[in-house]
Amino acid sequence: MSVYADHIARHLQDLGISPAYGDERGLPLCEEPPEVVLVGLDIFGRARHLEPAAAAQWGAMREAAAADSVELLLVSAFRTVDYQRAIFDRKLSQGVPVEEILRVNAAPGYSEHHTGRAVDIATRGCPPLTEAFETTDAFRWLTNHAGRFGFDMTFPRGNPHGIAYEPWHWAMRIHVSIHS
Repeated sequence: MSVYADHIARHLQDLGISPAYGDERGLPLCEEPPEVVLVGLDIFGRARHLEPAAAAQWGAMREAAAADSVELLLVSAFRTVDYQRAIFDRKLSQGVPVEEILRVNAAPGYSEHHTGRAVDIATRGCPPLTEAFETTDAFRWLTNHAGRFGFDMTFPRGNPHGIAYEPWHWAMRIHVSIHS
C-alpha cells in the first residue's frame, strides 16, 4: 500500500467508514496534485488554488461567462485530504452522523477537490451551495458552455455515488487540452 493510500485508510478507519468506501460508491481514490497555483479569493475572502491546467481553464471559463454577462464566483477549489478530514471532524462535533456527512461530502481521499481540478461555483443573488443554483443564469451558462473548458457537473440528480445533487460542483476532466 502506498503512503498516500495508507494515510487515507487511517482516516477512513478513524471515521468508521468502510475501507471499501471507494469501491462501494464507485469513487476513485483522488490524489493531490504535485503543484497548485493561486486562482484568487473565494466568496469568503480565502485564497483558493487549482492545479495549473485547471487554473487556466477556470480562468478562461470565467472570462467567457463574463463576456456573456454571467458572473461565476468561486466557493471552493483544491482541498487537501487533511482539510477534508477537518470538515468531517467539524460536522461530527456538531452531532452530524457520518452517514449524513457522506451524503454531502466525499470521504477524505475521495473528493474531487483533492485533485485540484474541481470547483464549487456560486453567483450573486443565490445562496451558495444550494440547489437553488440550478435556477440561475450561471447554471444555465455552465450547462451550455462548461464542457468547452473541460468541466462537467459530476454529481447530477440520482448519481450512483450516493452524493447529494450538487449543481454548483464542476470538475475538469483529466484529459483536456488547455486550448479547447
